[in-house]
Amino acid sequence: MDSPNPLDSTQFLQQQLQAVVALLEKQELENSLVRKSTSSHHDLEEALVSKQHQVRLQEKMSDLHPADIAFILESLPLDQRQTVWNSIKSDYDGQILLEVSDAVRQTLISGMEEEELATFASNLDTDEIADLAADIPKRAMLKILRSLNNQERTHLKTILSYQEHQVGALMDFGMITIRDDLTLKAIIAYIRKLGKLPGHTDKLFVVDQYNIVKGVLPLQRLLTHSPAQHVAEAMVTDFVKFQVDHDTADASRAFERYDLISAPVVDKQGRLQGRLCVDSILDFIREKTDEDMLSQAGVEEDEDLFSSVWKSARNRWGWLLINIATAFASTRIIGFFEDIIVQLVALASLMPIVAAMGGNTGNQTSMLIIRSLALGQINADNVRRLIKKELTLALLNGTFIGILIGMLSWLLYHDLALSLVISSAILMNLLVAVVVGLSIPLGRYKYGKDPAVGASIMLTAITDSMGFFIFLGLARLFLIDR
Repeated sequence: MDSPNPLDSTQFLQQQLQAVVALLEKQELENSLVRKSTSSHHDLEEALVSKQHQVRLQEKMSDLHPADIAFILESLPLDQRQTVWNSIKSDYDGQILLEVSDAVRQTLISGMEEEELATFASNLDTDEIADLAADIPKRAMLKILRSLNNQERTHLKTILSYQEHQVGALMDFGMITIRDDLTLKAIIAYIRKLGKLPGHTDKLFVVDQYNIVKGVLPLQRLLTHSPAQHVAEAMVTDFVKFQVDHDTADASRAFERYDLISAPVVDKQGRLQGRLCVDSILDFIREKTDEDMLSQAGVEEDEDLFSSVWKSARNRWGWLLINIATAFASTRIIGFFEDIIVQLVALASLMPIVAAMGGNTGNQTSMLIIRSLALGQINADNVRRLIKKELTLALLNGTFIGILIGMLSWLLYHDLALSLVISSAILMNLLVAVVVGLSIPLGRYKYGKDPAVGASIMLTAITDSMGFFIFLGLARLFLIDR
């Protein structure tokens, strides 16, 4: 397989995508010519052309990594995606399905027969099958379970028994366990006999007769210590381990903090259940990041870029309806102050400034809180100090920005009272924005909800409405009938 330079991987992927699109367009042209043919061997010609198309796509994809093929499939419209998939799936299907997004995976699996799904599963590890289980139809899943041996079936059922956010759902069983009374020489001989190591193996797990983890033996120590030493002398007893019910987000932070490649996963009694590897953690972080980015904008994570218009519309209707409600609320606030705006037209041009400053400030606070919650940096001991700090910062920024906008307003309209009103409105709306920016994510987190979902939409709606209300309310009090 090709190994593109990571620095130019984006350019490499774009080149491969363009080549596939060009090939598909050429095939479509050839198909149209064959369909127009009046030859007596029309069916044979069509079959030959179809076979040539399949061979060309297989040759094009044969040198690509499954992750690169997944990128190409995700970037193709549904009809072209299905054409490519039908041509290559027999050779790559299992690994590619692991690499594509959940939404695209559903479109690919929906067109596969149960026997096909059972066949590709035979080439996957049990933890990889578990990753796909949610998207595989029940009848096909039963066929897959029947095709596994007893140990594989037990492993699969174990992984599926844990919730999505728990470490146990991401663990695998590709680990090497050893006893502490063996010599390093014996361990080296054992590994040589095995012939290969499981992927991401940087340490061996030392267990006792009850399968309780007593320590880990890093490969570095295995190679650098005297072969005559026993494992008990060379192993590390101060090591990071995770319980099967630990939160994966906490585990991901531990992997980053301690530069882990793999770590043992144990039950409450300390018995080894599996291992957690850096590749699973990276996949979790990427999926969580994508999910948070979409949820902040009110878009569900399972939307395919090229899904049908109807499906995409239904996916987005919920937050759009909320936007309609909040937009009407804002217009009603403005309508309530129509008489003031008519008397002082300058208010109409200055209103968006108050709303925009509040929205930006609120989003800054909200994003900071969401990130800190994701990193586990906020707790009951420091949340009060954080709130106090953000409110003080809002007061400082509101005063500074308010004075600056007030001075610009005075230069434009030469109205001191108007300048004081907009300065005060900006200060008050920034305080409101910070309160809202703190309340939405912290409130959702307290009640077990994702703090990022719809945060930007709700915050913008509230700060816009309150910005209009505060500014126009102050204008009514201090500018009219002067």
